[in-house]
Parts: sequence; C-alpha cells; structure tokens
Amino acid sequence: MKTAVPCYYHLDVEVSPERVGQVRRILAAHLRLWDLETLVDPVCRGAELLLKAIDEHATDKNTSIEMWWNGQHLITAIGENDCELRPDQDLRSCLQRIAAMSDGWGCCATDTGSKVIWFSQRARAGERVPLVPVAPAPSLREVRQVPREVPVAALAAPADGAGVLEDAR
Repeated sequence: MKTAVPCYYHLDVEVSPERVGQVRRILAAHLRLWDLETLVDPVCRGAELLLKAIDEHATDKNTSIEMWWNGQHLITAIGENDCELRPDQDLRSCLQRIAAMSDGWGCCATDTGSKVIWFSQRARAGERVPLVPVAPAPSLREVRQVPREVPVAALAAPADGAGVLEDAR
C-alpha cells in the first residue's frame, strides 16, 4: 500500500543532454524507493520534457528539481534561473504535453525573476494494494473445546430429569 509518510527529495543539476537521462534514472530510483512504481513513467517523462526544453531554450542551465509525496499526490517542481525564458512562448508545446499527462500543473515566478514549473500526479485507487484479513492465532487460554452433538431429547428435557424417555435411562 502507498505509504502516508510524507517524502521529499531535492536535486540541483546543471542541465545538459547527458544529464537528462541521469536525472531521469535518479528520479525513478526515488519513486521506487517510495513504493510509487506506477508513477515512475509519467513523472520521469514530464521532468524529461521540462529539462530538455530548458536545455534548448535557457541560457542559464542551473535548475533545481524537487518532489513531494503526501500520501495521495506527488508534486514535481523544476525551478530554472533564466530570467529571459518565457514559458508562454518558449515552453508552450512542452507545457501542453505536461498538462495532458498530469493531474495538475502550474508555473510561478520567484522574487529573483526565475520560474518554477510544477506538475502533480495522483495515486490512483486501483494502485493500492488491498489489505488481506488475517485470522488471529488463538493463545492457549483462548482455545475452547469444539461442542459435541447433543441429542435433541436431552436438550428438550427438564433439568430435574423428569420426562426423559425410559429407553434413554
């Protein structure tokens, strides 16, 4: 079952074509560590799209990648330091693809003029492992004898023994 313990990961990287594949493998390893195998492909594809777009369009290649898992949603954020990069123009096709494959996404500016682009993936209900009920093992004090069959006549007889059939005595 997906863990409800919040998880966080941060990675600073200088983007280059060689580093994109390395970052993909690093993110996949952390998602598997967090038992989020089913989110590996969409999260890594989204991060890879953004990193390739930053490599292609940005002059400052230094980026920060962060992932947060809260037990229901995984949020991946990539912050770039290029003040000249315009997501609405330079990253338009990349952001359209991310919007199509994620549950939510957004872009916000920081005080320094850089931008943070984030997207989220929700853990689907079908991905959770169902709990299997396990019967508790009885302790020695709890073990009881299996009741034996009691004749119907004995159950119907009064407590003093009156009315018991003569054959039964």
